[in-house]
Amino acid sequence: MRFGKIDYLNLLPFEVFVRAYPKPSQFQLFYHQKKSYPAHLNREFLFGRIDAGFLSSITALRAQKEKFHITNVGIIARKKVISVICLPKEQGEDYQSATSNALLKVLGLQGRVLIGDRALVEVLQQEQDYRKNGKEIMYLDMGEKWVQREHLPFVFGRLCVRENRAFYTKLMCAFVKKNVKIPYFMLKNAESKSGVKSKEIRNYLKVLSYKIDKKAQFGVERFYRILRILGIKPPTRF
Repeated sequence: MRFGKIDYLNLLPFEVFVRAYPKPSQFQLFYHQKKSYPAHLNREFLFGRIDAGFLSSITALRAQKEKFHITNVGIIARKKVISVICLPKEQGEDYQSATSNALLKVLGLQGRVLIGDRALVEVLQQEQDYRKNGKEIMYLDMGEKWVQREHLPFVFGRLCVRENRAFYTKLMCAFVKKNVKIPYFMLKNAESKSGVKSKEIRNYLKVLSYKIDKKAQFGVERFYRILRILGIKPPTRF
């Protein structure tokens, strides 16, 4: 029951939920050991070092070949995402995310990809500078750009499972049905770790959802189709 956890604010509600959920001791033992950024978890999963985890959604293209199960739970942006951005005046991919690097190409954007809590800090700083000093906003929200173009949600991460499918199916069904309230002490811990104020964390989490419904699934399929057309390959072991 080796679970790989994305160590970003976007899964703080899952962190709160899983603390209270009844789970085997084996799951608990590994839960805090295998946490990292999405691209690293992709490799860990493909090499069989973890049995399940939230992976870059592009990795799910390898499900049939690698023989793993894709769930209907993920990290979804329905209007904007805030934590996946393009900095047009810079260049370079973000080593932490395969999906976001591919999305940059799909959208035909030029610039440097930045994801996760680092991107969220950058967005909040730019918006503060704009309000206080009138500085130009120098980022593009890639989730928002996708929704504007395709009129569908974008799924950035998906829960993929190799082993103990029944346990993870039950766990995730319970998670998406639960209205998770984040305790004050966990918000303050997240604030201390990320540098993002508690109020901003709450606002950020409002733009995310986790159940891949029919509309989000259409968005996934549209993204995968464009990847195939453009010849963009999913992550591999090597």
